[in-house]
Amino acid sequence: MNTSKEFLTPPSIVYLQGAFQQVGKQALNLKGSKALIISDAIMNKLGYVDECRKLLKDAEIESAIYLGVASEPTDDFVAEALRIYEEEHCDLVISLGGGSCIDTAKAVSILATNGGYIGDYMSGRKLAEQRPVPHIAIPTTAGTGAEATDVTVITNSTTQVKMMIKQPALMPDAAIVDPMLTLSTPEKVTAATGVDALSHAVEAYISRKAHPMTDMLALSAIRLIAANLQRAYDNPEDVEAKEAMSLAAMQAGMAFSNASVCLVHGMSRPIGALFHVPHGFSNAMLLPAVLEYSKDACVERLADIGRIFSPDEKMTNEEAAERTVQSVKELCHSLNIPNLKEWGIDEQAFMDAREKMANDALDSGSPGNNPKVPTGEEIMELYQIVYNYQAVERVNQ
Repeated sequence: MNTSKEFLTPPSIVYLQGAFQQVGKQALNLKGSKALIISDAIMNKLGYVDECRKLLKDAEIESAIYLGVASEPTDDFVAEALRIYEEEHCDLVISLGGGSCIDTAKAVSILATNGGYIGDYMSGRKLAEQRPVPHIAIPTTAGTGAEATDVTVITNSTTQVKMMIKQPALMPDAAIVDPMLTLSTPEKVTAATGVDALSHAVEAYISRKAHPMTDMLALSAIRLIAANLQRAYDNPEDVEAKEAMSLAAMQAGMAFSNASVCLVHGMSRPIGALFHVPHGFSNAMLLPAVLEYSKDACVERLADIGRIFSPDEKMTNEEAAERTVQSVKELCHSLNIPNLKEWGIDEQAFMDAREKMANDALDSGSPGNNPKVPTGEEIMELYQIVYNYQAVERVNQ
């Protein structure tokens, strides 16, 4: 029997070129008088933080800043940002940066009004019963789609576990997606965040929780990524390609937020927590091998994707599904996505951590959404495969 589905998005989305200029208007719409801008040193150096403060000032809104976010977000970052929010008597949060800045701001927005430790909210143990502080999310990379999701992932600094927390209160009140902010993205970050967005879209489409609304957005995102990611990587000044990738990342975020992610993300979080590999890179390292593992359980769905990558070729479903796997391998190779060994992770340390990583992956719940649900032993085997995975060699076999 069919069951009803719920679909959540930010109440306000402003996108395409010039969207950043609307931050003051969006802040006024949310009745903010003083914003805490949560960002990082790179965004500050590029001048984006100063520009944001100026735009807010033009709207007669004061601001304070927290620039302590570095790489993957931790509970320490959340605590530090929350302290500044309270000390500065803010009433609005603006995240400006990649997924780490946005995730940190999401945590601050619910803790400021609901209290407690962010880990209390994991697995629905504690719900944000009070309305969170209004949050405007402004991504500066085309990858995480965090500006359009009700999910935050925060690392517990004590246990080194990435806490995946999902509840409606984490959805930003406004998303401002301006591709011009992504023009300064380094080449390797463009690659990793682009494959991250592809991971979101593909996993949303093959997820056991997929439904028609998420399918529509996931396929649209895949089309945009297939046509534009290589362009954006090869030519960082290609505004048209960057615009398409920003739109794709947001669509993929909406898709996976409502359909859930699968095995790639389940396996990715422990790698980030234990070996400090940024989320986009670890997803990109895992995607080809995990698709290869999952293929037989989702042939028709992967066939739909394969026909996006090769639209003019007549293929059976089995051939088109295999085309998806091969196309992703080739894309990762052409984008110079490293494997875990090339990243510099010690092999013995990685192998010794496989059991903990597999258990943490299963505990996250994401592998249970995969078309082929793995055992702990199978996840450990996949970790061994991906450590020195050579996508191009497999393509050429």
